[in-house]
Amino acid sequence: MKFSLLGKKNTLGSVLLTFGLAVGTLLFLSIIYFYIYLPATTNHGESITVPDLMGMKMEEIEKFLSDHDLRYEVSDSAYSADYPPLTVLRQYPKAGAKVKENRAILISVNQVKPPTVPIPDLINGSRINAEVVLKSNELKRGRIILEPSPFLNLVSGMRYQGKPINAGERVPKGAEIDLMVGDGNGAADFRIGNLIGDSYERALFKLEGWNLRLGDIEIPEGVDTTGIEPFVYKQYPARGDSVRVGDPVDLWLAPKGYIEIEEKENQ
Repeated sequence: MKFSLLGKKNTLGSVLLTFGLAVGTLLFLSIIYFYIYLPATTNHGESITVPDLMGMKMEEIEKFLSDHDLRYEVSDSAYSADYPPLTVLRQYPKAGAKVKENRAILISVNQVKPPTVPIPDLINGSRINAEVVLKSNELKRGRIILEPSPFLNLVSGMRYQGKPINAGERVPKGAEIDLMVGDGNGAADFRIGNLIGDSYERALFKLEGWNLRLGDIEIPEGVDTTGIEPFVYKQYPARGDSVRVGDPVDLWLAPKGYIEIEEKENQ
């Protein structure tokens, strides 16, 4: 009987011992896997500092990033005159950021040819205004070409690469536009330009550029211009008449498209 109980006791101990060894082995393997093997294979806790790629040529970037255990993807392209073609303009993440190994760095590449922009209308405006408008349209002011004119610094023409150019024609972004401006020493008498069809504000702008002043303003009887932009339908002196610097110019204003009664009767 004693032998039988002892046998049972030994059997239970063996089971507990076996179970304990199994649990211990499992815990040991878990520690090895999570704290030694996994960090070693995934670089857990390690990071790479993103290098500065701005201005780097595309032919160099792949090897450069590979040496830093990184790679790249082109997200888009843009244009900047400050960098050579096919160089990096922007990157994400930015230089100095911490990332994991083999992280893709998104880059924007400078285009080979600059995009084109239309030439703004600078004629009959001031030189200062022309320079501001050119800059806002991502263009540069080139040479100033003086011409005999009583209107000092009034723009009378535009040139690109030595040839005349008109408003609306397209040139590369960043192109230099030469301005032909008055030297203020021309004849005092000149022929006035056209104001008919211009808005009131545009007409005032032209008169200032021509060194003329606003005279009388006439609005047809029964015509209401309250709350709307009036337009010039008649001027005096008329287009082509001889005027002198400082002369007054009378304007007749009405809503856009207005036709004078006398004109209607003659049609």
